[in-house]
Amino acid sequence: MVQLTEVEDEHYAQDQPQATKDNVLLASDDEDDYTDTDSEISEDSDIEVDGETLYERISALKDMIPPSARRQFNSTVSTVTSFTKSSLIFSGRALWVISTSAFLVGIPFALAYAEEEQYVQMEREQGMIKGANEMLTPGVVSEEQKQAQPTL
Repeated sequence: MVQLTEVEDEHYAQDQPQATKDNVLLASDDEDDYTDTDSEISEDSDIEVDGETLYERISALKDMIPPSARRQFNSTVSTVTSFTKSSLIFSGRALWVISTSAFLVGIPFALAYAEEEQYVQMEREQGMIKGANEMLTPGVVSEEQKQAQPTL
Protein backbone atom coordinates (compact mmCIF):
# COMPACT_ATOMS: atom_id res chain seq x y z
CA MET A 1 0.00 0.00 0.00
CA VAL A 2 1.16 3.52 -0.86
CA GLN A 3 1.22 6.21 1.71
CA LEU A 4 1.14 9.89 0.68
CA THR A 5 2.80 12.58 2.69
CA GLU A 6 2.56 16.32 2.10
CA VAL A 7 5.84 18.16 1.75
CA GLU A 8 5.64 21.91 2.21
CA ASP A 9 7.92 24.21 0.29
CA GLU A 10 10.10 26.44 2.46
CA HIS A 11 9.25 29.46 0.38
CA TYR A 12 5.56 29.20 1.14
CA ALA A 13 6.15 28.34 4.77
CA GLN A 14 7.75 31.73 5.53
CA ASP A 15 5.64 34.59 6.78
CA GLN A 16 4.59 36.83 3.94
CA PRO A 17 4.48 40.59 4.49
CA GLN A 18 0.94 41.89 4.42
CA ALA A 19 -0.10 45.06 2.63
CA THR A 20 -1.90 47.48 4.86
CA LYS A 21 -3.76 50.67 4.28
CA ASP A 22 -0.66 52.84 4.83
CA ASN A 23 2.05 50.77 3.20
CA VAL A 24 1.92 49.09 -0.13
CA LEU A 25 3.72 45.87 -0.80
CA LEU A 26 6.17 47.07 -3.45
CA ALA A 27 8.48 44.19 -4.10
CA SER A 28 8.22 40.65 -2.98
CA ASP A 29 9.64 37.33 -3.85
CA ASP A 30 6.24 36.25 -5.21
CA GLU A 31 6.74 38.38 -8.29
CA ASP A 32 9.64 36.16 -9.32
CA ASP A 33 7.30 33.17 -9.35
CA TYR A 34 4.93 34.77 -11.85
CA THR A 35 7.30 36.45 -14.25
CA ASP A 36 9.44 34.39 -16.51
CA THR A 37 11.43 36.81 -18.63
CA ASP A 38 14.49 34.61 -18.74
CA SER A 39 12.87 31.67 -20.46
CA GLU A 40 14.82 29.28 -22.58
CA ILE A 41 12.29 29.53 -25.39
CA SER A 42 12.91 33.22 -26.00
CA GLU A 43 16.69 32.85 -25.96
CA ASP A 44 17.25 29.55 -27.74
CA SER A 45 14.87 29.85 -30.64
CA ASP A 46 15.55 28.21 -34.00
CA ILE A 47 13.32 30.72 -35.83
CA GLU A 48 15.15 33.31 -37.89
CA VAL A 49 13.01 36.43 -37.77
CA ASP A 50 15.28 38.39 -40.09
CA GLY A 51 15.00 35.82 -42.88
CA GLU A 52 11.17 35.76 -42.94
CA THR A 53 9.18 37.55 -45.57
CA LEU A 54 6.02 39.51 -44.86
CA TYR A 55 3.92 36.83 -46.60
CA GLU A 56 5.38 34.11 -44.34
CA ARG A 57 4.61 36.13 -41.24
CA ILE A 58 1.02 36.79 -42.31
CA SER A 59 0.41 33.19 -43.36
CA ALA A 60 1.64 32.04 -39.94
CA LEU A 61 -1.09 34.14 -38.33
CA LYS A 62 -3.94 32.37 -40.13
CA ASP A 63 -4.40 29.84 -37.34
CA MET A 64 -5.24 32.68 -34.93
CA ILE A 65 -8.41 33.50 -36.91
CA PRO A 66 -11.34 31.09 -36.49
CA PRO A 67 -12.41 29.14 -39.60
CA SER A 68 -15.83 30.82 -39.74
CA ALA A 69 -14.22 34.27 -39.82
CA ARG A 70 -11.76 33.09 -42.48
CA ARG A 71 -14.63 31.77 -44.63
CA GLN A 72 -16.53 35.04 -44.27
CA PHE A 73 -13.43 37.08 -45.12
CA ASN A 74 -12.67 34.84 -48.10
CA SER A 75 -16.26 35.15 -49.29
CA THR A 76 -16.16 38.95 -49.00
CA VAL A 77 -12.86 39.19 -50.85
CA SER A 78 -14.14 36.87 -53.59
CA THR A 79 -17.30 38.96 -54.00
CA VAL A 80 -15.38 42.25 -54.20
CA THR A 81 -12.87 40.76 -56.63
CA SER A 82 -15.63 39.37 -58.84
CA PHE A 83 -17.51 42.69 -58.83
CA THR A 84 -14.36 44.64 -59.68
CA LYS A 85 -13.45 42.26 -62.49
CA SER A 86 -16.97 42.40 -63.95
CA SER A 87 -16.99 46.21 -63.73
CA LEU A 88 -13.66 46.50 -65.51
CA ILE A 89 -14.73 44.12 -68.28
CA PHE A 90 -18.02 45.98 -68.78
CA SER A 91 -16.36 49.40 -68.83
CA GLY A 92 -13.73 48.16 -71.31
CA ARG A 93 -16.37 46.85 -73.66
CA ALA A 94 -18.43 50.03 -73.33
CA LEU A 95 -15.36 52.13 -74.10
CA TRP A 96 -14.68 49.99 -77.17
CA VAL A 97 -18.24 50.46 -78.46
CA ILE A 98 -18.20 54.21 -77.86
CA SER A 99 -14.80 54.78 -79.47
CA THR A 100 -15.61 52.61 -82.48
CA SER A 101 -18.93 54.40 -82.98
CA ALA A 102 -17.19 57.76 -82.72
CA PHE A 103 -14.71 56.76 -85.42
CA LEU A 104 -17.33 55.31 -87.76
CA VAL A 105 -19.80 58.20 -87.39
CA GLY A 106 -17.74 61.14 -86.19
CA ILE A 107 -14.92 61.18 -88.70
CA PRO A 108 -17.11 61.12 -91.84
CA PHE A 109 -19.36 63.78 -90.29
CA ALA A 110 -16.35 65.99 -89.49
CA LEU A 111 -15.00 65.62 -93.03
CA ALA A 112 -18.38 66.46 -94.59
CA TYR A 113 -18.77 69.47 -92.30
CA ALA A 114 -15.29 70.77 -93.21
CA GLU A 115 -16.05 70.37 -96.93
CA GLU A 116 -19.33 72.27 -96.55
CA GLU A 117 -17.50 75.06 -94.74
CA GLN A 118 -15.02 75.27 -97.63
CA TYR A 119 -17.89 75.69 -100.12
CA VAL A 120 -19.48 78.43 -98.01
CA GLN A 121 -16.13 80.21 -97.73
CA MET A 122 -15.55 79.99 -101.50
CA GLU A 123 -19.01 81.49 -102.19
CA ARG A 124 -18.25 84.37 -99.81
CA GLU A 125 -14.93 85.01 -101.51
CA GLN A 126 -16.57 85.00 -104.95
CA GLY A 127 -19.22 87.43 -103.71
CA MET A 128 -16.54 89.73 -102.33
CA ILE A 129 -14.61 89.61 -105.62
CA LYS A 130 -17.78 90.37 -107.54
CA GLY A 131 -18.57 93.33 -105.27
CA ALA A 132 -15.05 94.66 -105.64
CA ASN A 133 -15.22 94.43 -109.44
CA GLU A 134 -18.49 96.36 -109.47
CA MET A 135 -16.96 99.10 -107.34
CA LEU A 136 -13.92 99.41 -109.63
CA THR A 137 -15.96 99.63 -112.85
CA PRO A 138 -19.29 101.27 -111.92
CA GLY A 139 -20.85 101.67 -115.37
CA VAL A 140 -20.04 98.30 -116.86
CA VAL A 141 -22.85 95.77 -116.98
CA SER A 142 -21.75 92.26 -116.20
CA GLU A 143 -22.85 89.20 -118.09
CA GLU A 144 -25.08 88.07 -115.25
CA GLN A 145 -26.90 91.40 -115.19
CA LYS A 146 -27.38 91.25 -118.99
CA GLN A 147 -29.00 87.87 -118.72
CA ALA A 148 -31.19 89.00 -115.82
CA GLN A 149 -32.55 92.04 -117.77
CA PRO A 150 -35.50 91.32 -120.00
CA THR A 151 -35.06 92.30 -123.63
CA LEU A 152 -37.56 94.65 -125.18
